[in-house]
Amino acid sequence: MQITPYLHFDGRCAEAIEFYQKALGAEVEVIMRFKDAPPQGNPSLAKPEMANQVMHSSFKIGDSKILASDCGTPLQGFSLTLSVKTAEEVDRFYKALAEGGQPQQPPAETFFSKRFGMLNDKFGVNWILLVPQEMNENVNRKSGQLTSA
Repeated sequence: MQITPYLHFDGRCAEAIEFYQKALGAEVEVIMRFKDAPPQGNPSLAKPEMANQVMHSSFKIGDSKILASDCGTPLQGFSLTLSVKTAEEVDRFYKALAEGGQPQQPPAETFFSKRFGMLNDKFGVNWILLVPQEMNENVNRKSGQLTSA
């Protein structure tokens, strides 16, 4: 079983994909616009003003696939986590994603990661960036509670 996020960009999907190509090296697999849909499609979606909007797209960031479109409920209530190998990658991707967005926690070392940062990009997507590592010995592995060293 696999879970694949489907992001909704309210008219800015193509712009968002282009941004993720530059910021994260995203690789586009498919972009289908409403004007490209077969004629037997849903006529309510065939409004002329929607012709160039993205009906469906698929792109990869690293080994992860993300689906996206211009229709559906706007983004809220989730974050995408980008796990990388080095602190330098966290800093580089954080800087790229923060362009036009809102930093929430600048990259820093934490007890659970050599580098960790959070932000909301200019499309409303919440990002968590980190270098995964084993939990600090000060975390009780059985209860998950912090303990004194």
